[in-house]
Amino acid sequence: MLEAVAAAAGDVPALLDLAREAGRTWPQPGEGRTGILWELLASVAAVDVGAARVFEPHLDALSILAQAGRDPGSVTGAWGVFAAEGPGARLEAKEGGAGVTLHGAKPWCSLAPLLDHAVVTAHTDDGGRAAFAVDLRHAGVACDEPAWVARGLREIPSGTVHFDGVPAEPLHGTNWYFSRPGFAWGGMGVAACWLGGAVGIARGYRDSLHSGVAAGRDPDQIALASLGEVDRILTSGLQYLAQTASGIDAAGRPPAERTSAWSDALRVRGTCAAAVERILFLVGSNRGPGPLAFDEKYAKQMADLALYVRQHHAMRDDAQLGALTLKGDAGW
Repeated sequence: MLEAVAAAAGDVPALLDLAREAGRTWPQPGEGRTGILWELLASVAAVDVGAARVFEPHLDALSILAQAGRDPGSVTGAWGVFAAEGPGARLEAKEGGAGVTLHGAKPWCSLAPLLDHAVVTAHTDDGGRAAFAVDLRHAGVACDEPAWVARGLREIPSGTVHFDGVPAEPLHGTNWYFSRPGFAWGGMGVAACWLGGAVGIARGYRDSLHSGVAAGRDPDQIALASLGEVDRILTSGLQYLAQTASGIDAAGRPPAERTSAWSDALRVRGTCAAAVERILFLVGSNRGPGPLAFDEKYAKQMADLALYVRQHHAMRDDAQLGALTLKGDAGW
């Protein structure tokens, strides 16, 4: 699979085919093999960060559908998860004689024109939000052409999708999507992708030092110290992910008795995001401008990961975690 991912890097239709193949055999979180799932996601990201951005939402959608009671064997096509909110865009779910229909706009819908279906969150009449399964091929779905100027994830633009009376299948009730443990598990799966992307960049840095030695240029103390710090960061991050996954699988709950799934997700995401930021700095400052200008794979890795990790809400997430910790939601 990883060889196929490397060969398909940048080819989104081919990557979607591989994601569908993975969805048939890869484990789902909270069912006993969460660590294996996160390792697979991280391994894909280490090969190509853009590929992880294709795989992760499709697999997350399958998990959401399974948690809502859908038979995984009945799910076909390529899926996304559209749950973001943004100024000037609001999606509403309206109940009528023919069932629920969606009306309005949803921002940040990655790859929508290439997908068959999506799990979409929308505002409900009771003031909350609920999740729905939607056919993106319906005539009432219109996808904007995004003005994607980013140099990172250029093959995976995120635009606004408009829904005009589109039938939607409810996935449980209001606020179920956000209150289920799987919401936290999915957020940690994204963090595994971030950390996997950092592993790919770190491997490239290590390989560049090997190449220098082969050419008669031994690394200096700063280069070695940076490689040592990269090793410390990755080792601790990967071990923390594995520990958290083991705790989830042990009883479908966080590893510490006094912690919630969401506080654990905030810790994992914050830890992985900080690791990525530091590794981007260490490797970027040591390798200098040359590879960024002339090494296509390395330049893509750096730009893709720098954009992807911006999904982390930084100090706002730490503020959430601080509030939970103050209430006693901590294992220390």
